[in-house]
Amino acid sequence: MNPELRRRGIYVLPNLLTTAALFAGFYAIVQAMTGRFENAAVAIFIAMVFDGLDGRVARMTRTQSAFGAEYDSLSDMVSFGAAPALIAFEWAMKGMGKWGWIAAFVYCAGAALRLARFNTNIGVVDKRYFQGLPSPAAAALVAGFVWIINDLNIPGEEVRWYAFALTLFAGVTMVSTLPYWSGKDINLRRSVPFMVLPAIVLGYVLVSSYPPGVLFALFLAYALSGYVMAVSNWRSRRKQGANGG
Repeated sequence: MNPELRRRGIYVLPNLLTTAALFAGFYAIVQAMTGRFENAAVAIFIAMVFDGLDGRVARMTRTQSAFGAEYDSLSDMVSFGAAPALIAFEWAMKGMGKWGWIAAFVYCAGAALRLARFNTNIGVVDKRYFQGLPSPAAAALVAGFVWIINDLNIPGEEVRWYAFALTLFAGVTMVSTLPYWSGKDINLRRSVPFMVLPAIVLGYVLVSSYPPGVLFALFLAYALSGYVMAVSNWRSRRKQGANGG
């Protein structure tokens, strides 16, 4: 095969995955507009899968590019910014008047600011931690709530204030400076203890047993972990200051 053609093919692969994530986000918006909120929520999680793959594929094939990074950010803004905000608004907050669209806008603006800050802080912050809740996790939190409540056959209007609070919480937490474990210190090429494999299997079993509830619980715990870590760091600094004084 012509090496030049091969390089072009490899560069297309991560961008195809990014396009798949973008399509899933667009599909979620269309489904929300037609009242199919469960499909919309599931599409957000599918977008997360493709979003997680494109960067890893680019690194594994050494096909990172400035174009790919910008395209990925624009895709994230649609899939994890605009789509969750619209889903939450159409599902539960439509009848709240200005409060509903304000909460949706706060989330959307938070995602935009979070992505812009992430792009400008690459190479500056500790790679082991994200600064603020990552937009895919925030989207999963909102989509997971929609999915589980819809699965329980509860109308969105009955939980509109919970949706309002959760949407605001996700939006504000994205632009916070709370530390969130990134998982980037995990090297898949390095050997790991045997117990990691049974833990992964157990994770798959738990998720498959009741996807809406398990996924929502996981991302809620992750969203709260930043606050727990911040309090723990604050207490450690305070203790060190007291010992030093």
